[in-house]
Amino acid sequence: MRKFALAAAAAALSAALALPQLSATAKAADDPVVAVVNGYEIFMSDIMNRREQLGPQARQYPAQLLFNLILQDMITVRLVADEARKQGYDKESQVRRAVSQIEDQLLQQELMSRYVKDNMTDDAVKARYDQFLKENPPLDEVRARHILVETEEQARAVIVRVGKGEDFGRLARELSTGPSGKVGGDLGYFTREKMVPEFSAAAFGLRPGDVTRSPVKTQFGWHVIKVEDRRTQEAPSYAQAEGQMREQVREQLTRKYVSELREKARVETFGPEGRPDPK
Repeated sequence: MRKFALAAAAAALSAALALPQLSATAKAADDPVVAVVNGYEIFMSDIMNRREQLGPQARQYPAQLLFNLILQDMITVRLVADEARKQGYDKESQVRRAVSQIEDQLLQQELMSRYVKDNMTDDAVKARYDQFLKENPPLDEVRARHILVETEEQARAVIVRVGKGEDFGRLARELSTGPSGKVGGDLGYFTREKMVPEFSAAAFGLRPGDVTRSPVKTQFGWHVIKVEDRRTQEAPSYAQAEGQMREQVREQLTRKYVSELREKARVETFGPEGRPDPK
């Protein structure tokens, strides 16, 4: 079982470390060197940075186990990379280009991370939340039951039986051809746009406890509708929405920064054949 756990952790570690990320963590006095490979120092902060890249499942392993796995992986990578340099692989144009592309990705991640951190203010997040509330005003909802039948005559017969006092939910289980019939025709709460227009117009025209006086025709058949309740959809509180708002601000900041860079740059694009794109 221990061998299986070690193998699983090693596999997760290998996948997570395929493309290491930079970190703003500084090498401080409390950041000890945990290994030296041919003169190259590996710091404890390097281990912690790699650990943060692991998924939740891998993080559940004991700290010492993860430390050893990460450290051995970093030692292996450094040893093999040193040998590759000795053999001149780092001088090959294809390898140099690939290394440059990885470096570009890491620098992009680091720059954008720092830019967002410096510009992500509580005021900006709160402003995005206020804008969200304006763009998403509270919506009316109704909770309704319905009985779906094939003909208008059948629907009118249902209305008569409901008017005589028969239980709507029992009739839905007995007569409705729709999937909600099994639960007494209960559709739960819904807003206008969730249903076809004819159904919504009828349902939102009723008060709680009312039943349609005439059958309602839709593309699915004939409906008899009973409204159980009405309410106004509550907007999420700032505390509930803060995480989502921060992510949206992060995306806005990223788009703005990249757009500014593009405006100052000269960018030429070419098609798959290396020819200029047609205007």
